[in-house]
Amino acid sequence: MSENFKDILSHLTNEVDQETLLLYLQNKLTEEKKHEVEKLLLDNEFADDAAEGLKEIKDKKQISYMVEMLNRDLKKKLEKKNKRRERMQIKDQPWLYISILILILLIVISYLVIRKLLEK
Repeated sequence: MSENFKDILSHLTNEVDQETLLLYLQNKLTEEKKHEVEKLLLDNEFADDAAEGLKEIKDKKQISYMVEMLNRDLKKKLEKKNKRRERMQIKDQPWLYISILILILLIVISYLVIRKLLEK
């Protein structure tokens, strides 16, 4: 699975990367760059709502930690889901096909033998 799916903030906007967004939330960007990020966020309603929610966090230094924890949890859940999907999947087993073929052959041969015996 692509690493992009395991990154929480990477899907907010295509233009703003996670690092820039975190710097914006921590007020570490220049005024020009802040204005550019705000303009990009206004174009995307979901990203704007997410940024507003992240702005409400009092300790801005914990945002990076929280994002890391969310990414780790998401990765674990995706791996667990993939493992479950792999277990549920029927795997090709050549011995199973050979067993079925032998069983069908035995049934056909038995039918022919019984029919021949009944004719006599």
